[in-house]
Amino acid sequence: MPLKKLLAGLVVAVTAMLAAGYFALAEGDLSKAVLHTGSGDHTVMVELALTPKEREVGLMNRAEMPKDHGMLFRFDETREVAMWMKNTLIPLDMLFMDEEGKVVTIKTNAQPLSLAIIPSGQPVRYVLELNGGAAARYGVSIGDRLEHSAIPPE
Repeated sequence: MPLKKLLAGLVVAVTAMLAAGYFALAEGDLSKAVLHTGSGDHTVMVELALTPKEREVGLMNRAEMPKDHGMLFRFDETREVAMWMKNTLIPLDMLFMDEEGKVVTIKTNAQPLSLAIIPSGQPVRYVLELNGGAAARYGVSIGDRLEHSAIPPE
């Protein structure tokens, strides 16, 4: 009998650990990025979207995102890109950046659940999605730069 209880407890513990690991992976690992703006340097914890599947899903179906967090999309090549807000539940600011991480286009307060296409307007390599209003709070302007390990240094 004690062996059955031990095994049952072990099964419950392993199941709980697997579930916790699944949910931790579902939101991805975070890494530090620094936005260099005219108003100063701003640290943002970012989740990376590197694969086509990660870029397709992005921040869909998330009810919230902590302050000073975001998602950094890296594309395989520098090109014009288009984003949208399908199944995205929170307003977002989008910073479109060239291969050096310099901001070339800014879209603020993209509306949740909108199917409208949000174009980069010119070739980019990266897009940083932030909570709506963050770009204004950080004072982001065209020409500002994002520093992150996924972006080669200048």
